[in-house]
Order: sequence, then structure tokens, then C-alpha cells
Amino acid sequence: MEQLYVFGTGNASVTRCYNTCFSLRNSDGQYFMVDTGGGNGILRILEDMKVDLSNIHHIFITHEHTDHLLGIIWMIRIIAARMRSGLYEGELHIYCHEDLTNTISTICRLTLQGKFYNMIGERIHLIPVQDGQSVPILHYSVTFFDIHSTKAKQFGFTTLLESGQKFTCCGDEPFHPDCMDYVKGSCWLTHEAFCLYSQRELFKPYEKHHSTVKDACQTAEKLDIKNLILWHTEDKNISKRQALYLEEGIPYFSGRLFVPEDETIIDLD
Repeated sequence: MEQLYVFGTGNASVTRCYNTCFSLRNSDGQYFMVDTGGGNGILRILEDMKVDLSNIHHIFITHEHTDHLLGIIWMIRIIAARMRSGLYEGELHIYCHEDLTNTISTICRLTLQGKFYNMIGERIHLIPVQDGQSVPILHYSVTFFDIHSTKAKQFGFTTLLESGQKFTCCGDEPFHPDCMDYVKGSCWLTHEAFCLYSQRELFKPYEKHHSTVKDACQTAEKLDIKNLILWHTEDKNISKRQALYLEEGIPYFSGRLFVPEDETIIDLD
């Protein structure tokens, strides 16, 4: 069975959970990882969830913001070391939009030892992808698309799971109508929800170009989504977040609504 491994669920400024990132795990136990969070906390999470780095050969970075990007430095550092020690077979492929490849390479050059940085281009590959381009990754044909971000260039993706279900990631900004063909009718949709609609005056999501729970659920209902996953949230009431978000969202969405915690595994059935 395919599964969604939820590594982190928070926005850029959280301290009580990790930044939003996740992975699709296919039926062979291989992972397609999406974003890496903002630091080396990703290494502890992978360890906690018993995710073997040897089974991660494909990583997609959506955009340049620190809470999505900086964990990739640690992933490259550890995987490069394992490659050099003979503990990692094969190659690592890192996908991102073309403007981001130089950013990742530069940060690695400035922060990693040469012996690790030099693995980029040898067994670690930075692969630029274009809007609308489809790439074979594991058992999937993954189509990347520009989400039309108002802040920094950002891509999402859509794919068909092994089960034939359509899985779509909208990035960390509200659904844009120009992405309709990629998103509409998805069986699974991941979408940001910065806070409760009832707390919009407190957290001011619209100023940050984010959604509330109510907004995201109303959007998903209009798009005929079957399963909606909400994350990239605030963390001020983390212990009650799931219950509060479900309570607000369910009246506006007729499908299955998920508000996962960090280190959650969701069966994609």
C-alpha cells in the first residue's frame, strides 16, 4: 500500500512542530520526498519514523524559502558521506524549478566540505524542471506546475498513484485558478491552512497570502476533492490544533478531511 509520510506540518515561524514537508512511500518502500524543512531536525524525524536514507533517491524542493529549503543541505551532507563510505547505493536526484538549482548549489558550496560538495554533479544531481513538465519518478509520472506564487517562484506537482488515484500538492499558497487543470478532481490534495477562520484577525493570513481552514475547505469542495490534507499552520495551540481545525473545516467540506500531526503516516487508500 502507498502511504504519505508527514514529516512536518508547521509554517515558517513554528517552534512547537517542524516545518511542512512530506514523502510519498510507494509499494516497494521507496520514497519521493517533498521539501526538507528548515534545518537538521529532518534527520531526527526520519530516524523517528524509521525512514532509511538509502531508500530516498528523489527529492523535490518547491521553492527557496528557508522553511522548505535548508534541510536539503543536511540531506546532501549525510547522503554524500554515506556515498563516500559505500553505505548508499545509486544516485540522489533533486528536482526544483530552474532558478533554484544555482541557489542550492551555492549554499552547499559555502557550507559543506569540498569532498561532500563535489558529489553534486557526480552522484547527486540537481535537476531543473519546467512548468508543465512530466518526469518519471519511482513508479510515477510526476507533472510539475507553477503555482503562481505572489512571493517567490514556486512549483507544485500532480501525479497518479499506483492505485490510479490523483495526488496533487499545491505548495504553500492558496490554490490559483490558473492551476485548475492540475488540481480539479484530485482524489488527494495537500493545501496550506495558516489558521482558523475564526482567528484570522489574530494571525492575519491574508496579509501573508495564506488561507484559513474554512477557505481551504471551501476551495476543495468547489474543486471536487475527495481527500483534503491541511498543514503549513500556526502552532500556538498545537495540542488542540487537530480538533479545532477539523471542527471548523468539516461543515465546509464533504470529503475526508485530514489535519495530521508531525510524524504521522496516512494510508493512501
